Amino acid sequence: MLASLRKNGWPRISPVEPLFFNGKLYLGMMWQSRKALDLLRDPRRSLHNAVSDRLASEGEFKVYGRAIDVTDPEERGRYMAAMSEKIDIDMDAHEYFHCFAINIDSVAANTLVGEEFHHQVWKAAG
Repeated sequence: MLASLRKNGWPRISPVEPLFFNGKLYLGMMWQSRKALDLLRDPRRSLHNAVSDRLASEGEFKVYGRAIDVTDPEERGRYMAAMSEKIDIDMDAHEYFHCFAINIDSVAANTLVGEEFHHQVWKAAG
């Protein structure tokens, strides 16, 4: 789930399908979608995995950072190829879409190991 900021300052929660490849985290979204316009206006964002188990036995994670609009045709092409391979979809049919690389500021993970709850935090240097 993506948390972005609406034009009026209120948060927006939207489903996304993140993709890790070439050492980066990417988000692709429909052309001119509200969440894409939010990120173009204010790149601050958070990602949170969907938790389907009420006991959180599968764990949860949060990623905080800033979205960078990917406009380079070659990088977008690599993203399209990687996404096509991941979800078996013809990305060439989707000529117009937004692609963002995520500059990660911090990550938090919560996991349940046996009966013990573990909390880990990573922050970018600088």
